[in-house]
Amino acid sequence: MTIRAKDLPGTFNIATHFLDGTDPARTALLTPAGPVRYGRIQALANQVGHVLRGLGVRRGDRVLLALGDGVESVAAWYGVQKIGAVTAEVYTYLQPQEYRFFAEYARPAVVVADGFTLERLRAAGVRDLLVVGVPKEELREGEHHFESLTAAAPTELEAAPTTPGDVAMWRFTTGSTGRPKACVLAARSAALSMEWFARGVLDLGPDDIVLPVPKLFFGYANNITALFPFRVGAAGIVFPERSTPERVFELIAEHRPTILVNVPTMMSAMLAHPDAARQDLGSLRVCISAGEALPLELHRRWLETFGVEVMDGIGSSEMFHGYVCNRLGEARMGTLGRAVPGYDVRVVDEHGVPLPDGEVGRLEITGETAALEYWQDPEKTAATFVAPDTVRSADLFSRDEDGYFTFRGRADDLLKVAGKWIAPSEVENCLLTHPAVVECAVTGFERDGLTLLRAYVVARGGTTAQELRDHVRSLLSPHKCPKDVHLVDALPQTASGKINRRALTAAH
Repeated sequence: MTIRAKDLPGTFNIATHFLDGTDPARTALLTPAGPVRYGRIQALANQVGHVLRGLGVRRGDRVLLALGDGVESVAAWYGVQKIGAVTAEVYTYLQPQEYRFFAEYARPAVVVADGFTLERLRAAGVRDLLVVGVPKEELREGEHHFESLTAAAPTELEAAPTTPGDVAMWRFTTGSTGRPKACVLAARSAALSMEWFARGVLDLGPDDIVLPVPKLFFGYANNITALFPFRVGAAGIVFPERSTPERVFELIAEHRPTILVNVPTMMSAMLAHPDAARQDLGSLRVCISAGEALPLELHRRWLETFGVEVMDGIGSSEMFHGYVCNRLGEARMGTLGRAVPGYDVRVVDEHGVPLPDGEVGRLEITGETAALEYWQDPEKTAATFVAPDTVRSADLFSRDEDGYFTFRGRADDLLKVAGKWIAPSEVENCLLTHPAVVECAVTGFERDGLTLLRAYVVARGGTTAQELRDHVRSLLSPHKCPKDVHLVDALPQTASGKINRRALTAAH
């Protein structure tokens, strides 16, 4: 039987539910400094909660976390939850003007920072900082020393009596179509997604060790690394630096994880590494792929090279986590799998009318993990949250007769070329079948009032732009052949590890 919100207790605190009941002697996190037990995270989270209350944070207030991944960032997240405040995480590589936007938008009671983000937060004019890893004497007025304050705080703390419907988390959209928006999420989203996805699809257990490629500011990674595992006593691997293929391979060799939380861009980079074929990924029982479309050819090459099964799926900040996913042993390459238990997922037309199997339309999802709104944006809230617990996305899908969903592009990405609509993903998937292509992105550009296709390609060997155009032309209709092919050394990425198409078009 699928658990529902009505089955949750009337008093429900995320920190109590996920952290406090776990055996303190079990390993919670694997860090560069060594393993950290649950007891240490439990105590530090309580100390952080006391410190935040002492700084004036009250139930329902927002706390902005601008921290690199580590023990302190995980404990701070749970400390905020313990006192009934609201967590909101931001990327640590932002520029001052971006931090200024988040601070003005979220109006947090406190911002938790570290030595890496401090100077840019200062330059952004952000005050009321709780600072990790910086000597006390280097702090300024309005900046508070994390280590001394937590050391002086009690290690026991009674949880705020929050409810499943209370706002507990903000998750920011990636801002691919404009400035980021905050999805306002209730505490029930975490509990239900744990049961529906982590247990119902991933079969997460106490012996699992999770290695994330995206950093923990990205909800997809945070959920599978430092939220869901804590409910069952599993372990997550955290490291502060950016993810690279070399670092991922090192961490797999050192910690022998069972679950790799990945994105297609990194999967491609790992395959392109000169030592890829010699890597031992035998400890992994699954590689989870999300965040962007996984091309069929990339999926094939991954299986041929590493032999690790891929659970490809899709989720969103609007629904908290994944709502469509392939299952182990039942995956169909080229699809994103079937609906996760707890969700009603359908393909609809522009009026919300369900379409027959095989037809392409927008994906509409109903489930109790849905966000309550976009913060202070009633127009976009109404356009996306079209009914109670229901999100209508801009993602285009088709569904087959067995319930498997296939991604067909985004409604806002479609390009009209020669009078016909084209999904850039179709051309990208075609280019990836060329043996020299490592990764690619296809965008549109204007010339003489006409929309044309341009491909950006990272390739190995001596291939030429004309060879790649001929390859596409041999497999697709002529109007789908890129007018321009730019051979580049690398493709820019967003903070969450996706290809940054906006940066590509801005640079050319």
